[in-house]
Amino acid sequence: LMAINWGPQHPSTHGVLRVKLYLDGEIVIKAVPYLGYLHRGVEKLCEKLSYVQTTPILDKNDYVSPMTNELAYNMAVEKLLGVEVPARARVLRTILAEIQRVASHLLWLGLAGHFIGYDTVWMWAWKYREHVLQMFEIISGNRNHYGMMRVGGVARDVEPDKVPELLNILDMLDKKMEMIAKIANDDPVLRSRLKGVGVLSKQDAIDYCAVGPTGRASGIHTDVRKDEPTDAYDLVDFDEIVLENGDVYDKLVLRVLEILESTKIYRQCLEKLKTVKGPILNNVKEISPGEGLGRYEAPRGEVFHFIKTDGSNRPIRHKI
Repeated sequence: LMAINWGPQHPSTHGVLRVKLYLDGEIVIKAVPYLGYLHRGVEKLCEKLSYVQTTPILDKNDYVSPMTNELAYNMAVEKLLGVEVPARARVLRTILAEIQRVASHLLWLGLAGHFIGYDTVWMWAWKYREHVLQMFEIISGNRNHYGMMRVGGVARDVEPDKVPELLNILDMLDKKMEMIAKIANDDPVLRSRLKGVGVLSKQDAIDYCAVGPTGRASGIHTDVRKDEPTDAYDLVDFDEIVLENGDVYDKLVLRVLEILESTKIYRQCLEKLKTVKGPILNNVKEISPGEGLGRYEAPRGEVFHFIKTDGSNRPIRHKI
């Protein structure tokens, strides 16, 4: 066998980890990960900031899906304080979170195509992702790092005259995702390179506590949106996509199908904005001592934030 290091200085490990790979020709026989290369002190930094100042910091915590960290954190503070989020804000949060899921899955899909030498998939996925970032810009004013969530609601509303533009982007996205789903089903290159590769059995997925698309591609029903629905998830109809083979091919197909579910949720929420009126923020004026936990189904699996406060305007503990 040949042993080689992959990372930490490698374009696809981002300085985050090193993996020692044992190869038999082109087949990876064993992979040993070494973690702990990256520590930014985000939790400690958040203890020095007010609850509103913390939200933009968490955007950088996961720059591929910053909105979901914003959401889980603010949900933790709201539970701590017993704050009720207005109905319109709950719908807006769901819209923002599902756009984020689409953006993250398309980034994954593009990189997956690139890493197997199929750059056409990469260029397609990232081309369509540009339109998803455009939707973020229409709603929040930013393509990334949004700062949209607030304790008790959201910072900005969707302007009614922008809804047709958002729907046009959704129509285009659905057509392109259906095209990619057909390609994944028929393309011999994708099937030969991904079918039966990197199999994670259902039992191993359970033993390793796999979450998100990784767990669902191995036959595990694990989705916080279904298990503990928050915001508008109990008001919309969508399917939890679960596949059985646990290989890289199923992980790809699952993400493509989840994008179609996300656009379905998005359409339903835009429709609900026509009837769900009212404020988008419930202003908080007092902080009481206590603890709160916020859970959300981020694009790569469950993320949670724990907050403990002594009643001051900043937490004494913030665990991510």
